[in-house]
Amino acid sequence: MKRRFLAVCTVLVATVALTGCGRLTGAEGGSRKVTLWLMKGSASDDFIQRFTTSFEKEHPGIDLEVKIQEWTGIGDKVNAVLSGKGKESADVIEVGNTQVAQYIETGGLSELTLEGLRQWGSKDWLKGLADPGSVNGAQYGVPWYAANRVVIYHKDLFAAAGIKEPPRNRAEWIAATQKLDKGEQQGIYLAGQNWYVLAGFVWDEGGELAVETGGQWLGTLDSEPAQAGMEFYKKLQALGDGPKGADEETPPQADVFARGQVAQIIAPPGQAAQIEQANPALKGKLGFFPIPGKTSEKYGSVLTGGSDLIIPNRTKDRAAAVDVITALVSEKWQTELARTMSYVPNKTTLARVVQGNDGASAMALGAAQGRATPKSARWAEVEAKNPIKPYMTAVLTGQDPQTAARTASDAISKVLSSDR
Repeated sequence: MKRRFLAVCTVLVATVALTGCGRLTGAEGGSRKVTLWLMKGSASDDFIQRFTTSFEKEHPGIDLEVKIQEWTGIGDKVNAVLSGKGKESADVIEVGNTQVAQYIETGGLSELTLEGLRQWGSKDWLKGLADPGSVNGAQYGVPWYAANRVVIYHKDLFAAAGIKEPPRNRAEWIAATQKLDKGEQQGIYLAGQNWYVLAGFVWDEGGELAVETGGQWLGTLDSEPAQAGMEFYKKLQALGDGPKGADEETPPQADVFARGQVAQIIAPPGQAAQIEQANPALKGKLGFFPIPGKTSEKYGSVLTGGSDLIIPNRTKDRAAAVDVITALVSEKWQTELARTMSYVPNKTTLARVVQGNDGASAMALGAAQGRATPKSARWAEVEAKNPIKPYMTAVLTGQDPQTAARTASDAISKVLSSDR
């Protein structure tokens, strides 16, 4: 999840000015300072202030310092902390769930497997957050919160088409979208290069974007299951006028939906606010449902975005760092964060806490089928070059699917398995 601003601001919530991370001060020990890095926009200022006050009250002798970081350039800053070569230090760091693999590869992370099992209820963690934070059964990233895509729909257009209930499976979804796609009205606006959505369809078919075999990564978009996922994408995409050669931000799909002639888009529920801001007449007319699966028994797979929490090996107070994570993943603060920020909590058992928030509730239902991108430290390089996008356009414009898929798979394999 890439976000958001360009400046770094720092929130220091401590009652005494201290020096050193986790060092004891004063003649008889005194207070210890523990530093938590959070990313800009992940939590509100009010949440941070209330959490800090509560944590310090429950942990006398610890002063919690919360520093807010920007996503731009965060990789270098985290690596500097992990290696001890930077000027700054931190005891707990929030990182994107798909970033954990690269930090595991470079080293410097504290293993948290036992704490996950004994204290944090790891058996109930969302797979899309937990899997990227582990390697060979060892857990290094602790799930904090998640977000994923849902279907945002225009209630009036559904009602006019006689659709009383949101579809629960692909067949119902296609049938409903066909009814909605008439004249200048689009059944769905789905840009041709929305590879995040494609990934879910591929997983539903039992396919993968890439797999690791014998220490080598191979792109697998040319596999039969992955091809079936792309075929469904093509069928759905044809029921609207989404551009075949662009992604969902070119133009922004929320702006297209706001014009009032689109019945559905696939997006994080937060885009509803953007739609209503662009067209206030749509306020109260937007609904949400999880992406349908192949059968009604299980929702469709979704790409999980969100954040994990890590502890650097170089922390001078690991016990206090563990206490910070224990508090952040507790039901109390998971509930507060989810309700404040409209996130999905880190456990399937906590989906109930966002009931009453239609968008977040739909997101939580889908999150149970959440997945993450391939657990390679080099996946970010694949996304930067992104051979998946031109592959999708090639298929949508009538080129041979197998040839296009093989080209994309070879490009993925080259990036993931080549020497740095």
